[in-house]
Amino acid sequence: MIWIIVSFLLINIGIFLFSWLRTKDVNLHTSDGYFLGGRSLTALYIGSSLLLTNLSTEQMVGLNGQSYAGSMTAMSWEASAPIALIFFALLFLPRYLKTGITTIPDFLEKRFDQKTRQIVSLLLIIGYAVSFLPTVLYSGALVLDQVFGFTDNFGISTFTAVLIISFIIGITSCCYIFFGGLKAAASADAIYGIGLICGGLLIVVLGILAIGDGNFGGGVAKLTAVHTEKLNSIDISNSAEVPWPTILTGLLVNNLFYWAVNQAIVQRALGAKNLAEGQKGALLAGFFKLVGVFYLVLPGIIAFHLYGGGINNADSVYPRLIVDLLPTALTGIFAAILFGAILSSFNGSLNSTITLFTLDIYKPIFKPNANDADLVKTGRIFVAILGVVSIIIAPFILYAPSGLYNYLQEMFGFFNVPILAAVVVGFFSKRVPALAVKIAIPAHIVLYGLSKIFMGHIHFLYILAVLFPFSVAVMLFVGRLRPREKEYRLNHDPQVDLKPWKHVKLASCIILVMVSVIYIVFSPWGIAG
Repeated sequence: MIWIIVSFLLINIGIFLFSWLRTKDVNLHTSDGYFLGGRSLTALYIGSSLLLTNLSTEQMVGLNGQSYAGSMTAMSWEASAPIALIFFALLFLPRYLKTGITTIPDFLEKRFDQKTRQIVSLLLIIGYAVSFLPTVLYSGALVLDQVFGFTDNFGISTFTAVLIISFIIGITSCCYIFFGGLKAAASADAIYGIGLICGGLLIVVLGILAIGDGNFGGGVAKLTAVHTEKLNSIDISNSAEVPWPTILTGLLVNNLFYWAVNQAIVQRALGAKNLAEGQKGALLAGFFKLVGVFYLVLPGIIAFHLYGGGINNADSVYPRLIVDLLPTALTGIFAAILFGAILSSFNGSLNSTITLFTLDIYKPIFKPNANDADLVKTGRIFVAILGVVSIIIAPFILYAPSGLYNYLQEMFGFFNVPILAAVVVGFFSKRVPALAVKIAIPAHIVLYGLSKIFMGHIHFLYILAVLFPFSVAVMLFVGRLRPREKEYRLNHDPQVDLKPWKHVKLASCIILVMVSVIYIVFSPWGIAG
């Protein structure tokens, strides 16, 4: 246990110092330097940071828990994400960089008006602060508690353990954002990304060896010959983690919001040194997501072979695999990598939230003449406040219903559809007014809320598949009735070189082929047959 703790501390301290040194070339007293890394991020940083901002313990624990209790249909959360990232690289990112925006609500203000920007910013801030940030702390604390045995070794309750570990995670993350801004977070992500993939794949290899009693080939043979129904990713039933028909409908809508509009994700690419690096970074993240199928979902199937179906709490499966499969010498190292995944998801969302607050709420409403020094100072104060609030809320999630991963996705459904619709309509229409967005947002919230009450038996991704075209139709209809007086024209204010990557279309096609191959492999026509 001492070696686990020492290796855990040494790795995290070393990476923090490296990340701090990487910020020396960035002027952190300007808003671009603090919030966008001085628009200097390259493809590896962007791709790794996109991956790590997305990855967190509720995914690593939740998705493996879903595959353990269900089947490989859970892999659609990972395997379909590259499709949205291709849309982002080809369609969304060039337009974002062309306008020189810092936040997505900034674009909505340019296209519609300032109130639209502030409404969307407020919705995103509430979503991050009330649900996502505390949940990342909570799920991360549960994993670290099982790895280090806080509750057993110190004789404390799970509530207290979650509070203590959340405090450690929260304070560390605040230090990254407080002292280094986005550049420090992105620099750490590049290292943690490599470690997370290697460590996650190592769990798979060790798990297969355990299934085969030390023989890797025997383990693969048993994995693909016994309980083959668990390997099927194509299931049309409403009880599936992701029903097959939703992959290119409701799930695509959900993914497009997350990967192309969600500020916590998009902010990484907005910090690109040029469009080509941003596109390469986005597609690199798409490739990483395909690899994620094997270390975020497959271990749950491996755990079913090792432990049977007798584990009541599916969320405890992945931490148990870590403790049971990894040699003691590597447990502390992988715990440090897991800590990095927790940290990245938390500080990525934290940094994006304070960016929204300072640039979209504080400056336009409270201090229009604020200079860069004022904005950075306010951002740091908001970091402290938001961090404390998240730490306090985190342990109370212990009393929330089970199925936290799907719960989070469903909660984001209250606002992701109309925001995505507003961006898409903003891109491709010239006469739709701000009033259209202000009508579509509350209309969606009401209808989605009613669907949870009266149509709770229907998978929420089917609901999103219907409500997205509804929101677009409402905006276009209002645009016909009350069009803008003047046509909107996309203003060009590029801060970086907008020359696209020459291989972006070829790389996109290769990734689409890889997506298709993975679905065929995990299907009745592949190893699930």
